[in-house]
Amino acid sequence: MMNRSTLVKMCCRTALPLLLGITAVSCSTRSHRPALPPPARYEFTDAQMGVPWRIVLYARDTNSAARAARAAFSRVAALNQVLSDYETDSELNRLCYQSGSGRPVRVGDDLWQVLSRAHLLARQTGGAFDPTVGPVAALWRKARRESSLPNAALLEELLLRVGYENMVLFPETQSVELLVKDMRLDLGGIAKGYALDEALKTIQRNGITRALISAGGDMVAGEAPPDRKGWRIEVAPLDVAQAPPTRFVWLRHMALATSGDLFQHLEIGGIRYSHIVDPRTGVGLTDRSLVTVIARTGMTADSLATAVSVMGPREGLELVEETPYACAYIVRAPGQRLEAHASRRFPDYVVGPGE
Repeated sequence: MMNRSTLVKMCCRTALPLLLGITAVSCSTRSHRPALPPPARYEFTDAQMGVPWRIVLYARDTNSAARAARAAFSRVAALNQVLSDYETDSELNRLCYQSGSGRPVRVGDDLWQVLSRAHLLARQTGGAFDPTVGPVAALWRKARRESSLPNAALLEELLLRVGYENMVLFPETQSVELLVKDMRLDLGGIAKGYALDEALKTIQRNGITRALISAGGDMVAGEAPPDRKGWRIEVAPLDVAQAPPTRFVWLRHMALATSGDLFQHLEIGGIRYSHIVDPRTGVGLTDRSLVTVIARTGMTADSLATAVSVMGPREGLELVEETPYACAYIVRAPGQRLEAHASRRFPDYVVGPGE
């Protein structure tokens, strides 16, 4: 996202000779003013939502660049207090503490936006994406810390608290009711994308249009850098032998999200369990996949990447094709096989030879 400067061009037209002469002198004077310098590249980093965040932008001066970046990071920090399932006093957790109470709870605009989108995607995917997976996701986080599989009986018990059908939304009052006691929401597959969108909007409100914001493998892009067709982004490779070669894509006014077990996983008995849990079974994925989604918004890309990881290539790519402007690239290594799948629109974004 880059700083927007406005060049006002004066047009000197008049029917009176005297005024024409005066105006001509004025325009001639203006034409000798030095041209504004091109915007410079600035980069800022911060730790937000438990992952490193990076902002790259083009601005006319250091002060405006720093002001926009600070505002964006502040917006993300505020959203973390709303959407985090780690922060005990977050708005999300305060909602969860009232699960099973029999009362709908009114929520703020940000939480409502995210929960509404999450609930819609849960219905579209038949629960392959499910924001109520919190109890099971927390159990698998504990399992990774202890390097041991979750207790099977406890897993079955916690699965009784999972189910998007038990999260009821009331649009007329912007309220949410969690029907089952001790339900826990986990927005890890969608919240970061929403925060990226909001960070980009914040920078744009500060007058900067050319910017790229990344957070833990996900990113949103505004206008392209000067004299470029877009931001050149590397698609993360799958860490297996004979994986497809590295690909690059152009991003401009789009978002990209990656989902897979590249960094977070648990390996027991020769089986690698991803941090991504299938909400329908309560078990971490084992097919060694890496899903990259490009979409109009960070929230769409983030949530689709998680959903496609759980659904698999056939159903997942069908969902992507049904989503306007979205595309996906999937690399999997189930068993000893290596598979690569791309949606119909994905080649439109791939960087060609010599670009």
